[in-house]
Amino acid sequence: MAQMNMKEAIRDAMRVELKRDENVLVFGEDVGHVGGVFRATEGLQKEFGEDRVFDTPLAESAIGGMAVGLGIQGFRPVAEIQFVGFIYEALDQICVQAARMRYRSGGRYHSPIVFRTPFGGGVKAAELHTDSLEGLIAQTPGIKVVIPSNPYDAKGLLISAIRDNDPVFFMEHLNLYHAFRDEVPEGEYTVPLGKANVVREGKDVTILSYGLMVHTSMKAAAELEKKGIDAEVIDLRTLSPLDIDTIVASVKKTNRVIMVQEAQKSSGIAAEVVAQINEKAILHLEAPVLRVAGPDTIYPFAQIEDQWLPTPARIITAVEEVLNF
Repeated sequence: MAQMNMKEAIRDAMRVELKRDENVLVFGEDVGHVGGVFRATEGLQKEFGEDRVFDTPLAESAIGGMAVGLGIQGFRPVAEIQFVGFIYEALDQICVQAARMRYRSGGRYHSPIVFRTPFGGGVKAAELHTDSLEGLIAQTPGIKVVIPSNPYDAKGLLISAIRDNDPVFFMEHLNLYHAFRDEVPEGEYTVPLGKANVVREGKDVTILSYGLMVHTSMKAAAELEKKGIDAEVIDLRTLSPLDIDTIVASVKKTNRVIMVQEAQKSSGIAAEVVAQINEKAILHLEAPVLRVAGPDTIYPFAQIEDQWLPTPARIITAVEEVLNF
């Protein structure tokens, strides 16, 4: 076991797969010699050469288009979009070309592509760098959406994503790159896509979240414990496909649910989770499922983002509301 932060775990996952499979390619803006804006690919070009790890022009549409072309020729591209807010220029390639490739070709071609991108608030970044756009991608059939919350999961999930024959949109929270270190196996291992993780067992209320909000939820759970409230916390990890079975099993146990996401409240992952709970477990609920999320505004400038982001206090308030319903 090695001690790694999430950035190092992500880099190690790419190193494992570059070494294991010569068809794996890593490319994007400044990912080669510089090692990416956050140094997530640092050293990989030196180790595997410029034909395997290389820079692209500042053109997200070209990055996406090249990934699709390489994918149908048998390669496994790992394409970095430097910041999540830059994906709009590549949405046609991601959501129209890659996501539909198997269907429109009758199974003849696949798009085994990983689109990596950093996102997330709390770091006082510039506009378009921190938006949570997972809901935008998850609404598209044919592409998987993955957001790890810790180094161990990040490495295992990324290896699984690279080996998957479907395109995977892999989002990495900026605030978790250097947040803490964890024990991470140095060799290869996988964490399955489409499987949530119960990170804290509880009996009174279920708190569902992903990415940085898992840690925010755990802080809330620790405060709730002081009040005699036993909260179960589940890290969704994969947002599409959603592990509804794990969610329903928890609902049947606690009968009350809070869904926490950093993204704006409307029309996102939280709304989908609530809808599926209502469809599959409504008779086990003793209170409405509440959402704790960012407000339905444009992501704010850095000076006020701390007032915008969900906090443990907001989660605690929502928990108390469902318990007192």
